[in-house]
Parts: sequence; C-alpha cells; structure tokens
Amino acid sequence: MSIPEKRLIVALTGATGAVYGVRILELLKPLASWETHLIISNAGVVNLQHEMKMKRRQLQALADVYHDVNDIAASIASGAYKIDGMVIAPCSMKTLAAVAHGYGDNLITRAADVTLKERRPLLLVPRETPLNLAHLRNMVSVTEMGGIIFPPLPAFYGREKTLAEMIDESAGRILGFFGIEIDGLVESWDGL
Repeated sequence: MSIPEKRLIVALTGATGAVYGVRILELLKPLASWETHLIISNAGVVNLQHEMKMKRRQLQALADVYHDVNDIAASIASGAYKIDGMVIAPCSMKTLAAVAHGYGDNLITRAADVTLKERRPLLLVPRETPLNLAHLRNMVSVTEMGGIIFPPLPAFYGREKTLAEMIDESAGRILGFFGIEIDGLVESWDGL
C-alpha cells in the first residue's frame, strides 16, 4: 500500500447537490497520491438517500477515511494534523453560516475552521437559490477569511453537454483548486 502524499477533506451537508460530493470522491478514489477524509452531516445522509438512492456505507466506501460528524476529537479537528485542503460539497446555508461565524458545533464546521486558521484551501459549494442578504454576507465573510465560494454553475460554451458532463466539469474545476487535474473533465476556453 502506498503512502498518500496529500490529504483532502470532503464534507457533504444537507443542501441539494449530493452528486457533487459523491463525484469528487469517485474521481479521487483511483488517485493513490491523495487520501480522502469524509464527513457527512445527518441532513446530508437524508439528502444522499433521497437524491442518489445511496446509503451512508456506500459513500464511506468511496473515501479512504470516514469521520463521524460528531467526533470533534478526530484527527482532522486539529491544525497539527496535516491536510492539504477541504471542500464542502454541497454546502448548506446553515453550514455556510457556521463557517462564516466560526461556530464549530460539529466536525464539518470545526474542520473548516481549522482549515481557515491554518491558511489551507477551503472551498464551499453552496446550493441555494435565490440568495437572501444573510447568505450573501456569509459568503463575503468566508471569502474575506480566505475561503472560496464555488456555486456549481455550468458553462455552456464549447458544445452540447449532458447533465453528467456538467457535473464532471464542476467537479473537475473544484479539484483544480487543489492542483488535481483530471484529463477530459474541464474544457478550457481558447477564445472564438
């Protein structure tokens, strides 16, 4: 068994769009140089079952390490544990608010807080529309702290795309923030 060079935390919350977190884990699974640490909120489990007909244990099988959302003593709850970044996909407005205000009431929000305080990349994939002023202010707050807000908006240039291709493109762009490039996922814009 090879020792991973890098570690990425992947968290799923109760917002719609569980497919993004699942696809990110699927794309990372064959990459021996990356170790994935999964956290899923209770609402995320409900959403995963509803949207993807997937059970928690099926999701856990896609990750290298699984952490219970209530385990605030987990390795990833400490800045002394080396990780290379964190993505919350999808990110509920509740989780966004907790991250924006440093409210580490579970392992997802604690790990996000640690990621920010250690100046490591944190990427949130919010899935809500329309947005109210509280949502927008929370996004600004996270951005000011160094986090990245990445609504999974599809690009329509280039060619006709299936829903799966649009999901892959967003997942590929998300992984690109962590220096992970997977051929064929992201179509670059070369101009007209």
